[in-house]
Amino acid sequence: MYSEIDIDGEKAGSYMGDNLVFVHGFILEWDGQPILFFLGAINTLTVTYFLAIENYPSLKAVFPSFEEYVLVSVFVLIPTLVFLGFAHYKKLKPSKSEIDVQIESNPYQRRNTVNGEINLRVSLKLLSLLMKFSKKEIPTDGEIEEVKKLYDKVLDLSEKRNFTNDLDLIFLQKEIRKI
Repeated sequence: MYSEIDIDGEKAGSYMGDNLVFVHGFILEWDGQPILFFLGAINTLTVTYFLAIENYPSLKAVFPSFEEYVLVSVFVLIPTLVFLGFAHYKKLKPSKSEIDVQIESNPYQRRNTVNGEINLRVSLKLLSLLMKFSKKEIPTDGEIEEVKKLYDKVLDLSEKRNFTNDLDLIFLQKEIRKI
């Protein structure tokens, strides 16, 4: 899409051509889903109001106009349903087993989980020692021994593990799941 007008040796419509490509790529990338979601929401609101609410006087008293029904639906009902769906999804056992399968099959996800657990343990141990030092207390021999054990465990794991062996998975099974 170019214009026949020539400005400074360039076609005036070259920018319009760039925009057309951008819009075309945007539509292909999103596959029309935002438009379909919007149309589906309008359809659902319209059908439920005119088939259900308009025919029942008790519901008509709560939602006297379509606009009020849309406002209440958008700001109250939809967030409530999303929250309930999320809470229900988190309680389901398939979501927990799905996460287990994902961690076992993806070594990079497994590595991130193990690294997070190690960082948490080291940080907690350092914070407990820092609190002792801030109170001008000296750590006991048992606490120093715990730090040495944690240090040796982290050092041993970091030196031996790689993405081809299952040391991260073994760590997850022994240390996190306590199998």
